[in-house]
Amino acid sequence: MKSPAVVNFAPEAGSVELREVAKPEPGENDVILAVEAVGVCGSDLHQWHASHSWPVNYPVVLGHEFGGRIAEVGKAVKGWKEGDRAVSETAAVINPDSPLTRAGLYNLDPNRKGFGYGVDGAMTRFVRVPARCLHHVPDQLAIEQAALTEPCCVAYNAVVNNASIKPGDRVLVLGPGPIGILCAAMAKLQGAQVALAGLERDRVRLEIAAQAYGCEVIIGDATEWAKARDGLGVDGVIDAAGASIALKIALELVRPNGWISKVGWGPQPLNFSIDPLVQKNIRLQGSFSHNWPVWERVLALLASGQLDVKPITGGIWGLEAWHDAFEKMHSGAIVKAVLKPV
Repeated sequence: MKSPAVVNFAPEAGSVELREVAKPEPGENDVILAVEAVGVCGSDLHQWHASHSWPVNYPVVLGHEFGGRIAEVGKAVKGWKEGDRAVSETAAVINPDSPLTRAGLYNLDPNRKGFGYGVDGAMTRFVRVPARCLHHVPDQLAIEQAALTEPCCVAYNAVVNNASIKPGDRVLVLGPGPIGILCAAMAKLQGAQVALAGLERDRVRLEIAAQAYGCEVIIGDATEWAKARDGLGVDGVIDAAGASIALKIALELVRPNGWISKVGWGPQPLNFSIDPLVQKNIRLQGSFSHNWPVWERVLALLASGQLDVKPITGGIWGLEAWHDAFEKMHSGAIVKAVLKPV
């Protein structure tokens, strides 16, 4: 049995197309998930444009934000049955004997490979998933929203686990992409006063963040907002942009003894001094991926309605319209696209 799939087939820009792929067979510890919704991530766009900075196992089916129903269960799998609704973590391949894995930090295992670049992802009808990656989808949560659990987990890890927010803190988020907007929403849930900064081309996304999550939004220079309280800067900055200039701005606008949580990727060299990190006694924390407890917390937030991803969902497309969905996201016309394989 073959199904259409969105495949990144080569390292050159534009090397993504719809191809027919065979239905995978489950290993004894795997399930086959019938995909019902898959989010388009900025990393999918980066691979499409060949602007990514991570190794890719070509050809590979894109897609690592997904949910659906279990179609087949491997013979050693326990606790799951056909028909169960599930979402999946992204760490498709890990070393079970790694000290990091044994500590529950398998997301940081150097041998980790993820869906959509290391192994085939979910922009197709069926995807093979290790049962250890699965989480039950609460009954009240629509699968189109559940499929966006993964970017919410990225934001949760960056804001809750890898930052230091107290109610009343002033927090500046740089970069109004999907992760930046979700980071701003998480910071609001933490009780912070939040501003989200971007460029003129980000106006549509900034307006969505303001309306949906109550953030202040800034186009261009955020200095005035950052120093409005006492002239010293914000308590913390979340760098969700990734470009070198964003870290430079963060170092300038965070107050002495403040913190920066860096979740955005960018391959450019810094080309500036990081002496302010020392001089201002700033805590700079990287934040990568997520693990089991983060997923359980985020699913609870989504199911309760405390976190709502519907406002950032700009539309739902069939797989055959993947190019239109990618273009809409790339242009900034929408925050997030969701593909429906059936």
